[in-house]
Amino acid sequence: MRSNILMRLGLIGLGGLILPAAALAQAQPATQPAPHATTAAAPAADAAHQRVLPLEGGQNFRDLGGYRTTDGRMVKWGVLMRSGAMSRLTEKDFAYLASLGLKTVVDFRDTRERTSEPVHWPADAKPQVFTKDYALDNGMFMNLLMKPGLSAEQAKQAMATFYRDVPNVFADQYRTLFDQLLASDGAVAFNCTAGKDRTGVAAAILLSVLGVDRETAIQDYLLSNRYYRPLPPKAGDPALAMFSKLSPEVRQALMGVDRSFIENAFATMDAYPGGIKGYYREKLGLDDLKIARLQAKYLTAA
Repeated sequence: MRSNILMRLGLIGLGGLILPAAALAQAQPATQPAPHATTAAAPAADAAHQRVLPLEGGQNFRDLGGYRTTDGRMVKWGVLMRSGAMSRLTEKDFAYLASLGLKTVVDFRDTRERTSEPVHWPADAKPQVFTKDYALDNGMFMNLLMKPGLSAEQAKQAMATFYRDVPNVFADQYRTLFDQLLASDGAVAFNCTAGKDRTGVAAAILLSVLGVDRETAIQDYLLSNRYYRPLPPKAGDPALAMFSKLSPEVRQALMGVDRSFIENAFATMDAYPGGIKGYYREKLGLDDLKIARLQAKYLTAA
C-alpha cells in the first residue's frame, strides 16, 4: 500500500529504494556534491565531444566515450550512453538522439516506475526498448527512513550495504544490456530513474569489461554527484511531509553517490571464483570471446 502511494507521488527508484526525488531536492539542491562523496575527476570530454548530452529534458544523460583502456585504446564516442529516466525528453531531444544513431535502449526501471513515467518515443525516432517486469522491494529502506533520529552516516551505511547486492539482484537486467550491446547495430543507451544506482553499477561494469581501469570507472560513477538533477517539488506533494523530517545531510546522503557504494559492488563481483571475470561469466554470460567482440565493437585507437 505504502509503495503504491509513493509511486503515485512521482517517486524515483533507488535500486531497492523508492524515494521522492522532488522532496529530497527541496532542502538541498543536487548541484552540491554530497558531503561524503568525492567529486569525480574523470577524464574530460574534448572539444569535439560532450560528456553530458545537450538535451532539454535529459536526466544525468552522459556519453561514456573517451575513456582510455589499460591497453591504450579508447571507448568510442557517441555509441554508449547512460541516463536517468527519459520520460521528459522533448521532440528536439528525440531528434538529437536519432541523429546519433540511437537504436537500442535498455530500461532498468521496474514495472511501476515505467508505468508512472512512460517515455513517448515518436514513431520516426523510436529505438528498440528492452525492459523487464519486476517490482522493487523498498521495505528495508522505508523502515530506515521511519527511524527516529536517522543520521547521514546511517543512511550512507544502508546505501553501501544495499550496493553489495546490486550486481546479483539486477544481474538479469545487466545480462540483457550486454546481450543487446553484442546485438545492436547502432548506439545503445541504458537507464534507470535517477541514472546513478542501477545505471551507475551497470556503467562501471561495462567500462571494466571494455578494459577501462577501475579507478576511471569509479570516477565516472561519481560524476552523478555533479550531473544528477532531482526535479523541483510539486506544490502540495504529501510526500514532502515525510521527507521534511529528514536532515539535509540525510537527504543528500540518499541523493548522492559515494566511493564506498561502488566499491562494495565491485567487492561482490571480485568475490566470485575467478574474480570479476567469474562474475562476467556466471551472471552476464560473457566469456573471453564475447568480451573481445565487445572491445572490438566499442573501442577505437586512442
